[in-house]
Amino acid sequence: MSNKTLAFEPGIAGVDEAGRGPIAGPLLVAAVVIPQGFDVRGIYDSKKLYESQREAAFERIIQGCDHAIVVVSPEEIDRFNILQATMNGMAETLRLIRPVPKAALIDGNRIPLNAPVICTPIVKGDSLYAAIAAASILAKVSRDRLMVEYSEIYPGYGFEQHKGYPTEGHLISLAKLGACPIHRQSFAPVRGAILQPCLSLAE
Repeated sequence: MSNKTLAFEPGIAGVDEAGRGPIAGPLLVAAVVIPQGFDVRGIYDSKKLYESQREAAFERIIQGCDHAIVVVSPEEIDRFNILQATMNGMAETLRLIRPVPKAALIDGNRIPLNAPVICTPIVKGDSLYAAIAAASILAKVSRDRLMVEYSEIYPGYGFEQHKGYPTEGHLISLAKLGACPIHRQSFAPVRGAILQPCLSLAE
């Protein structure tokens, strides 16, 4: 983890997502506005934090910052495609967060065209701006928790471990058990499995 303190812009929302790459589970999008005086030490790109660090930072952000979290379902991802679903989720977080931010910094090189505030794309923004890093933490922790819950509903896929990413073990389970309701049917590894019945259902 870097020791540097990330840039902080009062009144500006940071927006990031978690879950674009998996073949199962929802996409989670978060927006965060960090208030003046909030201690941003320990707020970094979620990928650079240990799970315990993410969990601790999550609680601090939830309690101390204005925020919104949106769940984009696998059905929405299949309907719109992953890029458009991501943009829709980002715009929705900015419609939900209160008070309305002055503007938003979006992680990546694209911005949602239907956002209610002026947005600026920031490539690798989660390693540059504290608000984007905070959003990445909210999105990542929220998604990981959901995937652990799904692992109990649909056992056998190992969702609690790989969180829906197409690991070798996940693909083997997919071929054996078929696709379950949270698999993204438009994603290539899933297409061949959607014709067989799902053999994974918790008792």
